[in-house]
Amino acid sequence: MATLKVPQPLPPVADDCEQLRKAFSGWGTNEELIVSILAHRNAAQRKLIRETYAQTYGEDLLKALDKELTSDFERLVHLWTLDSAERDAFLANEATKKWTSSNQVLVEIACTRSSEQLFAARKAYHVLYKKSLEEDVAHHTTGDFRKLILPLVSSYRYEGDEVNLTLAKTEAKLLHEKISNKAYNDDDFIRILATRSRAQINATLNHYKDAFGQDINKDL
Repeated sequence: MATLKVPQPLPPVADDCEQLRKAFSGWGTNEELIVSILAHRNAAQRKLIRETYAQTYGEDLLKALDKELTSDFERLVHLWTLDSAERDAFLANEATKKWTSSNQVLVEIACTRSSEQLFAARKAYHVLYKKSLEEDVAHHTTGDFRKLILPLVSSYRYEGDEVNLTLAKTEAKLLHEKISNKAYNDDDFIRILATRSRAQINATLNHYKDAFGQDINKDL
């Protein structure tokens, strides 16, 4: 959000809440007023607006937005107002229920978030849906996809730079063996991809290329 423009000086959060309340009043909804506030506040400021709105009016701002807005605009504003962990939890839940092309969203969350970000999303999932992300993923997936995605969403990977080069060589050889035999659902194959740190996996993949002459992606 490099182009996000926060007004200076920033209005008091109570004023933002009052203006949002006005946007929901009368005939129709003042969408321009909603955009002028929420689209020009950063994540911390939006969180404070939500907290103050709930304290002042006894209603979750998200529920108010859901009642007043419709279609893609409602979805856009809803997702923007959520904090990052809640947004990941919301999109992951949506993916498990629909289980179509939105699978890609769940894969992206599982594979690109840091350990802390993924842990925060799982905690937000508990709060929003009164159950765990892991149980929903396990319930709504099957076969080899479940076998890989479940440990990916459940893992808490080491985030440091320490690498075991001996292990990288051993596991590069193991990956090559499994790929050659098309054993993509092998337990060790999945364990390496789902639990090793990014630094360790990079070391393994670099050794794979050195030892076997091409990137693992091409072999896959």
